[in-house]
Amino acid sequence: MLADVVDYLACPVCGDGLSLDGPVVRCSQGHGFDVARQGYVSLLTGSQAPGTADSTAMVAARDAFLGAGHFDPLAEALASACRTEARVVADAGAGTGHYLSGVLDRLPEAVGMALDVSKHAIRRAARAHPRLGAVVADVWRPLPVRDNTVDVLLNVFAPRNGAEFARVLKDDGELIVVTPTSRHLAPLVESLGLLSVDESKERRVAESLSDHFLETGRSTHEFEMALGHETIEAVVGMGPSAWHTDREVMRRKITELPETTNVVASFRMSIFQTHLRSSRVLDSPLRDTCY
Repeated sequence: MLADVVDYLACPVCGDGLSLDGPVVRCSQGHGFDVARQGYVSLLTGSQAPGTADSTAMVAARDAFLGAGHFDPLAEALASACRTEARVVADAGAGTGHYLSGVLDRLPEAVGMALDVSKHAIRRAARAHPRLGAVVADVWRPLPVRDNTVDVLLNVFAPRNGAEFARVLKDDGELIVVTPTSRHLAPLVESLGLLSVDESKERRVAESLSDHFLETGRSTHEFEMALGHETIEAVVGMGPSAWHTDREVMRRKITELPETTNVVASFRMSIFQTHLRSSRVLDSPLRDTCY
């Protein structure tokens, strides 16, 4: 809940610390932000339009697909990668809070901050776990999080803001980034004409963080899923292809598939540390493992 994480939040107007005052989150300068009845708070400010936010339909599709356990191997790997001594875990681009909730289940002493620009997603994240505080925030703007407060920062299929990630992480903190590989969702990408992951994705991720982080660990996680038509519609509807396809046209294409299709889930998980931390501990080559 917000009470668990409010001490780690920062006012998006002045940068001062925040506190919970009944149904309002406010700073000492008098800036206040109403807590929604669902338990989350929006710390977006100004008239500038935020980054692309998942729609209600996309969030519902993601909630249904993840809730059915199809990506559980990834969720388990992500939770296992988090340091057991972590006490503050944030998720930048948290969506429904599914992955952060799994981490908190494994770390009973930790609290979690779910940050996402979609209020539809954050509404669900607010009730994903009793030790999770949910905040509407834009990764492309200064994060409403205090300096040097986060032990582990998750970034799963979400935009990356290297400067802000480095600012909110403790000196010994870790950033865990998960991205799809070019094999992800084969053979659906070809048969349904979905957006594909280009081969330079890994390089671009590293470059986007290189000014502030060094990659200290990497693993590839791949498994097969047997998906029916309804579940395929959900996995398509929750991802970036949903922005570029007509829902009815896609539904007709899906009905032409076999009743069950074996689909590949393929992800790369990278662990980054700040240059300050990395300069002290990185004595061995980058470890690269596959599961």
